[in-house]
Amino acid sequence: MHLDHGRVSEDYRHYISRKTFFIVSLVISLFAALVIALSLGAADIPILSVAKSLVGLAGSIRTEAIIWNIRLPQAIAAIVAGAGLSIAGAAMQSILRNPLGSPFTLGISHAAAFGAALSVMVGGGHGALLQGKVFTIMAPVFTAFSAFLFSLIAAGVIIAVSRVRGATPESMVLTGVGLGALFTAGTMFLQFFADDVQLAAMVFWTFGDTSRASWNEVGIITVVTVVTSCYFLFNGWNYNAIDAGDETAKGLGVRVERIRVAGMFLATLLTAVIISFLGIIGFVGLVVPHMVRRMLGSDHRFLLPGTIVAGALLLLVSDTMARLILAPHVLPVSVLTAFMGAPVLIYLIVRRKEC
Repeated sequence: MHLDHGRVSEDYRHYISRKTFFIVSLVISLFAALVIALSLGAADIPILSVAKSLVGLAGSIRTEAIIWNIRLPQAIAAIVAGAGLSIAGAAMQSILRNPLGSPFTLGISHAAAFGAALSVMVGGGHGALLQGKVFTIMAPVFTAFSAFLFSLIAAGVIIAVSRVRGATPESMVLTGVGLGALFTAGTMFLQFFADDVQLAAMVFWTFGDTSRASWNEVGIITVVTVVTSCYFLFNGWNYNAIDAGDETAKGLGVRVERIRVAGMFLATLLTAVIISFLGIIGFVGLVVPHMVRRMLGSDHRFLLPGTIVAGALLLLVSDTMARLILAPHVLPVSVLTAFMGAPVLIYLIVRRKEC
């Protein structure tokens, strides 16, 4: 059989260019959405003024203060958190070979929430501070560590279940649901014994909200997101091999167990850091990888970068809508992501039963 190498090469270039064009389009849309998000709010700022401020052309003191001290940290937090939660979900879905895998559906977010609530509880007078109507976690580093520790416990249980012979994706999802219920019960137990300030801080913290992030928190989240994302992108080919099955991946020289443990560890770390500073933002890690997969396919060389940009765009747009939909009141962005993610989760479950 004669193989037309020229035609194959041309088809492959078209395959690459089409996926690259989609990712570049997402990047351009993300920058446009950032400028628009910075211009909208209680005080509308012309888009031209926003663009000038971002490139260093100083405007009025009021405009500069609104953009750089209020709106830009929140927008960057939404971008980084959306990117981090999305790539963590994509990695978990590949590592566990489970299309319903995500930090939220697998109970990892609930474990992080329990760890953060526990840090507020055991912190005593240093756990939380009431300033007007704003509750501040006094020891964010300890909170992040506690959230990460309990997230790691949940991830360890998921990994153990995934290694059981004959374990199905459904059983792993049910394990995650069970873990989520367990840690939610634990959080409620802590809330029952908390004093008024601690209880208010715990409840307020669970509302996923990017507005609570200052430049310091944004910096920490960004560093962790960039480092872990680089690892996931570097292992894109390995995830492609794992999707073909553990035996196939091992035959191709992939150290499956090491990749799986390291991936779950880093995805858990990334999720815990984001949640510890911003609260629970559910379903982003579940929805975005599936949306991008429908457009780019399952090749992780394109799926992972596409997921990063799409997740950043989705959470930024959702955060902007949350600020405007009930203005002058600000709706936590987690409310919008839950309204969006719950129907998608139901759709995925029904679709799998039909297949």
